[in-house]
Amino acid sequence: MQKKIVLLLLVFTLMSILLIGCSGNQNEQAVVTDLENEIDELNEEIVAFENQIVELENQITILENQEVTEEPEQISSSLITSALEVMELIDTEDFTGLQNWVHPDDGVRFSPYAYVNTQTDLVFASQSFPSLMADPSVLTWGSFDGSGEPIEFNFMDYYNRFIYDQDFLNPEIIGINSIVGSGNILVNIGDVYPTGEFVEFHFTGFDPQYEGMDWRSLILVFEEVGNEWKLIGIVHNEWTI
Repeated sequence: MQKKIVLLLLVFTLMSILLIGCSGNQNEQAVVTDLENEIDELNEEIVAFENQIVELENQITILENQEVTEEPEQISSSLITSALEVMELIDTEDFTGLQNWVHPDDGVRFSPYAYVNTQTDLVFASQSFPSLMADPSVLTWGSFDGSGEPIEFNFMDYYNRFIYDQDFLNPEIIGINSIVGSGNILVNIGDVYPTGEFVEFHFTGFDPQYEGMDWRSLILVFEEVGNEWKLIGIVHNEWTI
C-alpha cells in the first residue's frame, strides 16, 4: 500500500506540472488523456503487486499452521508408541526390559498419587530395575491419602497397589499431556517435569455404586534424551479425600 501511495503522488505531481505548463495550450486535452492512461497502467501494476502480497501471506499462513499442527502430531505419535511399549513391559513385569527405557541421568520417580512429592517419592536408577521385583526390602513410598499412614511396602506390594492395580495396558481412555482423572489432589506433574511429556492410561470406574469415584489412572512421564523418549516418572492416580 505504501508503494501505491507513492506512485499516485508521483503521477499527480507530474500531472500538475504538465497542466500548468500546458495552460492555454490547445493540446491540453491530449496531455490529460496520456496521463490518465499512465495512471490506469500504474493501477494495474499496483493491483498485481497486491495480489502477489495476498498470495505470499496465504503461503505464510499455511506454513505457520503446519508448524503448529504437524509437529505435535509427530510428537504424540512417537510418545504414545513409547508409552505403550513401556506399559507392556510393566504389564508383563519385565523390569529388565524396562531398564532400557529409564532416564540415564535422573532415573525413574515412583509417585503413589498425582501430587509428585520430590521429598518422599522414591527414585530408582536404571541399574536397579532388573532386581526390583525380587527385592524383599520394605521401603517407605510416601503416605496413604486420608489416613496419612506411611506406605511401607516392598516393591512387589507397591507394584500391586500403586503401579499395576488395574489392566492399564487396556484402558478406557488414553490422554496425552492432558490429565483425564481428577480428584481433590493437586496435580503438579508439569511443575516437577517442566520438560517432560506424559501419557495417562485411565479407567472411569468399576463398581456402579461408587458412581465413578473408584476411577484409576497410571501416568507415564517421559523426557527426550537425544532422539529417544526416556521414562522419568511413573505416577499412580485415583480419587483422593
